Amino acid sequence: MADIRGKTDEAEPSPAATDPAEPPPTVELVDILKRERDDYHDRWLRKTAEFDNYRRRVDRERREQADQAVVDLLQEVLLVVDDFDRALTIEAGDDAGAYRKGIELIHAKLHDLLRRQGVTAMEVVGTDFDPNVHQAVVHEPSTDHREGEIIGELRRGYLINGRLLRPAMVKVAKA
Repeated sequence: MADIRGKTDEAEPSPAATDPAEPPPTVELVDILKRERDDYHDRWLRKTAEFDNYRRRVDRERREQADQAVVDLLQEVLLVVDDFDRALTIEAGDDAGAYRKGIELIHAKLHDLLRRQGVTAMEVVGTDFDPNVHQAVVHEPSTDHREGEIIGELRRGYLINGRLLRPAMVKVAKA
């Protein structure tokens, strides 16, 4: 029976079936193709597993490296704590000048440790207030300073490798 376009309901033969130059696939060829397919699938599964193992290993190594960095920093801080402990064992009757010199040496050692870790102190007095890096705690009227100028530092601010570590707590002039 013909449809509207004039075609019949009969199934058209496939081109492979009508092409006498192409023989139908043999059982051996089908087996070879199945083995290749299975081989590629196995390789894909192995590579996927290898990549998952690699990713887990890299994550573990990254965590271990971060943990080791913390341990290294804390060991250096403990050296400074040891110096403070020794300073606190000095008797009250001893020379105050030597005691102060010892505390200054510990202070310098601590700042050296911070510098080696990329931490730098911010110099803020005399600069304009910036809410991104300063925390205004006090606003004080002043005729000697311009509006918004920082006239005092209540707590030092620090940068680590150029990024804000802690904002400076400041006193800001107002007109």
